[in-house]
Parts: sequence; structure tokens; C-alpha cells
Amino acid sequence: MTPKEVLAYAKENGAQMVDFRFLDFPGIWQHFTVPISEFDETSFEEGYGFDGSSIRGWAPINASDMLVVPDPETAVMDPFFKVPTLTVICNIVDPVTKEKYSRDPRHIAQKAAEYLKFTGIGDTAYIGPEAEFFIFDDIRYDSAAQFAYFFVDSVEGIWNSGREENPNLGYKPRHKEGYFPVPPTDSQQDLRTEMVLKMQQVGISVECQHHEVATAGQAEIDMRFAPLVKMGDQLMWFKYIIKNVARSHGKTVTFMPKPIFGDNGSGMHTHLSIWKDGQPLFAGDKYAGLSDTALYAVGGILKHAAALCAFTNPTTNSYKRLVPGYEAPVNLAYSSRNRSASIRIPMYSPSPKAKRIEVRFPDPSCNGYLAFSALLMAALDGIENRIDPGEPLDKDIYSLSPEELADVPSTPGSLEEALKALEADHEFLLKGDVFTQDVIDTWIEYKRSQEVDAVRLRPHPYEFMLYYDI
Repeated sequence: MTPKEVLAYAKENGAQMVDFRFLDFPGIWQHFTVPISEFDETSFEEGYGFDGSSIRGWAPINASDMLVVPDPETAVMDPFFKVPTLTVICNIVDPVTKEKYSRDPRHIAQKAAEYLKFTGIGDTAYIGPEAEFFIFDDIRYDSAAQFAYFFVDSVEGIWNSGREENPNLGYKPRHKEGYFPVPPTDSQQDLRTEMVLKMQQVGISVECQHHEVATAGQAEIDMRFAPLVKMGDQLMWFKYIIKNVARSHGKTVTFMPKPIFGDNGSGMHTHLSIWKDGQPLFAGDKYAGLSDTALYAVGGILKHAAALCAFTNPTTNSYKRLVPGYEAPVNLAYSSRNRSASIRIPMYSPSPKAKRIEVRFPDPSCNGYLAFSALLMAALDGIENRIDPGEPLDKDIYSLSPEELADVPSTPGSLEEALKALEADHEFLLKGDVFTQDVIDTWIEYKRSQEVDAVRLRPHPYEFMLYYDI
């Protein structure tokens, strides 16, 4: 839509307020709201001021004045607010230079999409994330100098099979048996469908929804693939809608990769393909129907996987999922159909348009704009430098002997390892000024000081189980 069309759309839908959305550095949506009387065509040029120093990972207090500038192509009516409200995703602009802010994750994604065109390799990167999540009925957590705990609960949790529920009706998925059961074992069918309908209401195309493998309400909703920046926008709407629909039913959702022990964590298998002039570049006559271009892209992602994890798996909790035995692809190999490989080549369709690669190690705790951009930059580095991905690994990787696994690299074992890998390997991200050195340095410093060290310095509850009586 043009600015004029946005105003007409707002009037047609009776909008009384306008809500402006943007992303902080780690990946949480922020917003503020103005009356519709304060919104006109000049808003798309002049923007609205706010304090950038109050946003995590952003401007220092001595350079805190910033602008949000609405993107007219993102305008949609919010599906939850009581008062009719137009919602617009914004770009962040420096009020003095009028340049887009280098730490704005959406701007980084925009630069990645432009860099793809600049290379001449392609003109569109399509992204299709499969974000998993848990729907809980109760969550409690706290941490202080002398205690730390968390408690999650779900009416579906197998641990509640013996609880007095007056009456307890059973039908609770056992560990690792939550994939595709019909109701009443799947108690959240209608809830997920409501989430899908809300997504469609804001223009998101959804392919399917279903219960996932774990007990306690693990779920997945798959969006249809879209260009990189648009998918970054859609992933934010996706999380917003899922959380708010759940809350309206007295439930709570988390995108933490590993909220419960002893069952599958939540991943975000991410499908990637590159097109040019309306034609797919990843279809060919090589392994699994791939082109040389696609194989080189695989090579680039495998080469830079450890560094990529700093963006695709950016929490300390991410590495409680990335362990063998829970469908988490810790071994860096590629294969067709094989879900134990970190890169899978889906074989559902022979159509060249369906040919893509599926990167299986990312998780939904990531900042989508940054994660998708980093994956594209690694793929482009592989294509530009013709990086050979080696031979595919078509065996069940988890059944291989230690000798067979010796030459198969694996993902980092912790966020600190991933950050060290990013320190050592980030030149590919700096091409085209997509990720600046400041962005890389700030990301590493923030993650270390606010997350890695914060967790490392605190006693863990299980340490008392192990060591209290020594």
C-alpha cells in the first residue's frame, strides 16, 4: 500500500488509534500508540521520536533520540485490541543523519536482501521457518541470592496422569508420543486453529498446524514461505498472535527451545531457496535434485555453522536442545530425507519450484531478521566461493559409531562456544555492510554480559542434588 492507501484503509476499518511496532536487538517486539488524528501522509517521511537508549542493545543515553518511520506496506488492523487500531511495522532512522539505524534488525534484513541482488546470484531469498512452541497452563519462576526455581505445568503433561483433577480424564501424551494424535489426546486443536485464523486475518499464509512430539502441549504452525524481510515481519506477527490467543484462553506460550527436561525441545527448521527472474536456482541434476548453486550454498552454511549458531541459536537454553537423541541435528552434515542431518533436502515434491534446503539446527528463540540474514550470507559465501559441502551422509547419524562420527563436525556445545566462533568467523557477514562490525561486537558483548555470565555465575538447582552432601 501507498501512504494514501494506508489512510484510506484505516478510515475504511474505523481505526481510532495507530500502533507502531519495531524490534529491540535481542528480538522482542516493542510498540507505542498514537491517536489516528496524529497520523497522516507526512508520518511516513517525518516519523515519530522515541528514546533509543531505553531499548536493549541500542543507542547510548548521549545519542538516544531516534525516529520510527512507518513502512506503509506493513499496515494491518490489529486483531486483539478492543479499540480499532491500525498497526504498522517501522524502520528506525537517525533524526540527524536521516540514515537507517545500523543496529535495527529489520534494516539488517533489508540490507541482506539487497546484497543478494547486488551479487547478481539471485533477486529473492525465500524463507520458510517451522517454529515450534509449548502451550502451558501454568508457569512460575524466580531467582535470587539464596534460591532459584522454575515450575511449568500442562493439563497434557504426562506427569499429571495420576493427579486428582476431579475427574482426571487421561489422554495425556507420553514423552515423545505427541506427534499427530487426534483429539481427545490432542486437546489443543481448536486453540491452534484459532491461532491460524488470526494469522490469516493479518495476511499470513499458513500451510498447516499440528501437535508436536513432546508431551505437555508442544505445537507447530507452519507459515508458507515468503521473501526474507517479509518473513521476518511475519515471524513477529506469528509469535504475537500465538501468545495472545493462548492468553485469551488462560494459557501461556513459550518459544524457549528446551523448557522441559527429558523430551524434545522446540526447533525452527528453516527452509531456504534463492530465485532469480522468477526461476528457482536450487533445482538441478545433482544429489537429491539439487543444482551446483544449492550444493555450494549448503557448503557455505556448513562451513560457517558454528558462527551462525550465535544468531540462529542465541540463548543459553538453546544448547540444552542441541544434544544428541532428541531429533536435534547437532552433527553438521547434509542428506536427503534424513532428519538426523543438520541440513535436509526435502523430497516431498519433484517440482523444481519446491526444491530447497532445510537448515535444522535453528530454534525459535532467535531474532528472525538476524538469523535469516546470517543464513543467507553464509549461503551466498558458499556460492561465491564454490564451497564443496563434501559427501552427503544418508545414514542415521545417531546410530554411527564413534569412529564413523570422528570426521563429522558438530554444532557448538554452548552459547559461549558459538560466540567464540562468531568472533573468529564473521567476515562473510560484513560483505555489503549487511552486518557491521559494531553489530557483531555489540551482539557478542550483550550476549556474554547479559546471558552467558548471568547464567554461569548462578548456582543451578540441580547442583544441590549433585553436591550438597559432599
